Amino acid sequence: MTDLPVVRPLPEASPRAQADRQVTGDHWRVTVLDTGLFRIEWSDDGAFEDRVSTFAVRRDLAPVDFTVERDDRGGVVITTERARLRYDGEQFSTHGLLVECLGRDSGRWRYGEPARDLGGTTRTLDDVDGRAELGPGVVAPGGIAVLDDSVSFLFEDDGWIGTREAGRRDLYLFAYGRDYPAALDAFYGVSGALMRLPRWALGNWWSRYHPYTTDSYLALMDRFRDEQLPFSVAVIDMDWHRVDSVPPEYGNGWTGYSWERSLFPDPTAFLKALHERGLRATLNLHPADGVRAFEDAYPEVARAVGVDPGSGAAIPFDPTDPEFLRAYFAQLHHPLEADGVDFWWIDWQQGSSSNAVGVDPLWVLNHFHHLDAARDGRPGMTFSRYAGPGSHRYAVGFSGDAVVSWASLAFQPEFTATAANVGYGWWSHDIGGHTRGVRDDELATRWVQFGVFSPISRLHSANNPFIRKEPWAFPAEHRDAMGEALRFRHRLVPYLHTMNHRAAAGTPLVRPMYHLEPRLSEAYGVPNQYEFGSELVVAPITEPRSPESLRGRARAWLPAGAWTDIFTGTVYAGDRAVELHRSTASIPVLLRAGGILPLANDLDATRNPASFDVLVAPAAAGSFALAEDDEDDRVIGPDGGPAAGTVLSWDPGTGDFQIDAVTGRPEVVPAVREWTVTFLAKLPTGPVTVNGNPVEPTGIDGRWGVTISARSDEKTVVHVEGDPLRVGTDQHDAIRELLERAQIGNPEKLTAWEIVQTTRPTAEQIAELTAVDLPDAVRSALIELLGAVVG
Repeated sequence: MTDLPVVRPLPEASPRAQADRQVTGDHWRVTVLDTGLFRIEWSDDGAFEDRVSTFAVRRDLAPVDFTVERDDRGGVVITTERARLRYDGEQFSTHGLLVECLGRDSGRWRYGEPARDLGGTTRTLDDVDGRAELGPGVVAPGGIAVLDDSVSFLFEDDGWIGTREAGRRDLYLFAYGRDYPAALDAFYGVSGALMRLPRWALGNWWSRYHPYTTDSYLALMDRFRDEQLPFSVAVIDMDWHRVDSVPPEYGNGWTGYSWERSLFPDPTAFLKALHERGLRATLNLHPADGVRAFEDAYPEVARAVGVDPGSGAAIPFDPTDPEFLRAYFAQLHHPLEADGVDFWWIDWQQGSSSNAVGVDPLWVLNHFHHLDAARDGRPGMTFSRYAGPGSHRYAVGFSGDAVVSWASLAFQPEFTATAANVGYGWWSHDIGGHTRGVRDDELATRWVQFGVFSPISRLHSANNPFIRKEPWAFPAEHRDAMGEALRFRHRLVPYLHTMNHRAAAGTPLVRPMYHLEPRLSEAYGVPNQYEFGSELVVAPITEPRSPESLRGRARAWLPAGAWTDIFTGTVYAGDRAVELHRSTASIPVLLRAGGILPLANDLDATRNPASFDVLVAPAAAGSFALAEDDEDDRVIGPDGGPAAGTVLSWDPGTGDFQIDAVTGRPEVVPAVREWTVTFLAKLPTGPVTVNGNPVEPTGIDGRWGVTISARSDEKTVVHVEGDPLRVGTDQHDAIRELLERAQIGNPEKLTAWEIVQTTRPTAEQIAELTAVDLPDAVRSALIELLGAVVG
């Protein structure tokens, strides 16, 4: 199969474990892959599998110390520093196969028992209105998780697909206790790294199932530009190709590869116009119906697969046929890419069966599309559904046709975070919902706000003129909130691209709170709250606002330390649960103590910015290594790391905020940059200098800063004299605003206001508020503000 260019081994593949890592019997083999990871196989014929599977790419890993004790009945006990496996050498059974954790985290699992892991993710959320059942993950509070790789298909040494022999079992047993990062490290060690996305994928995506024309699509992009609503990816759904114009004898137009010329008369010019507007373009694919005679490329495809073009015979979709796969890429996709298509949206919905036993067409599409998209040094970008463990290597994931409902929104944050339990980091949802439901402006706004703080921010809707996502289609309150959110997404791109590199090194952008504090029960009680990169914790609002307080609510639990909302400036003491209430303008996004958040002042997601606003939460020391690549993502650093790095650091002991000189490839960043360093703290009590020169800070208590111009190849130091910076601000203005807008009785408002105006301790004020006839939502919002750090 080596004559098919797209067929090649994964570059990281090393599927054969060293012999000294294997313990074998007549029909079984145990491979010690890591201190907490065992692979155990049963084979009726006594032969074992050393080929790459869809999950397992690397088994030749670093040495591990372990001991082996065999008994005279054919059993074995294998012990590492983390775990012990006991096996009787027979067909796997509850009494014959036991794994237990050693050390701090006790836990045991017997074959046949549920592993009770915390779940991974699932293939699709198509038409799911609320929760969905999740597949397995490798994170388990009971200590042991199991991935069954027995039925996944294989890849031969030359990269072509292979099938498994009957009568074999293949299990991967993760015994890491509550050391969840170690479990994920082991997962990535075997299955390969998360894909690093091109920078432009981290901006906003526009997507709508709608029969646009060249003129209408470009006019829409121009209006977005004029209203400062930034987008970096243009998604053209299935109406890019012939649908209604397909001759009836060929069936429906669900599958297509020929431009609909009545809508897009000059596709090359259209795609060029998108590129000139700073957009990358992706087209939707439904490949299941193969290639029919009306397609522009039919003659070339037919000849390539040995069919007479004059016959008009349909060419079935068969990705397990190498001749078809060769033509599929060379004759169907590459010419369209030459016209300007940047990547493909592979919208496979036709199940998991193919002409090869056990081979899932979705897996084949994801794998070979990724390899094809990575040719000639390209980023390997794909957009498709999740096919199972190992899918993290092929980004981005399309989660399916979301139902427009609060129940759908309420599940998406948890769904997104939990995917980290199986290493999957780049979900893209139909933000705002795709189908059914009812119009709800608040729901649409909250969904956009969540989308901005999700891995991929892609607005989408169905082919329905009444399901819209353009912000100007909404009343002013929601239009403004959506616009601010979309602009903020592009300001986040420098941060997101740094986290993109962090993800490729093994830490997904979005993680559940129990990844941060696995031994605290409170971390398991906030499934919709998550870490968003190294600096932020996000608690999306996924329920309608209170009609009395006019605020939405998110229940949160904060780890130890001070946490500052980057939008409201409110500071919260950690190590406690709290209800967070927000107007339509924002959702809770909290910066950790010592957190440093670089924000671009330029909304172009395709370029390294010349101007930054860096938010600093100065209650603790912190450091952030800004990662940057060149604009086409072809210049990267050693081992796939960033081409250029700039370390930003804050030391509260010395009062110094330092911008280090750029390292790596300085030519990929502007030679001179403007930096606004914004401290989320009280105004300083002493002077502020930059490299020893006095500067005048601007701003107010709670948010002030200095703006400087600095060479990228030189170190710059902002020094803050005086007392240590204090975080937290007076909340009386926020309380007054809350009470003014609350839809409650004026006498009750006045009583509450008089209570919070007193100088009594906060606990006494809260106790007295319980006696006022206030709705629970208003009282809870008051308590949140009274409990905030004042400074």
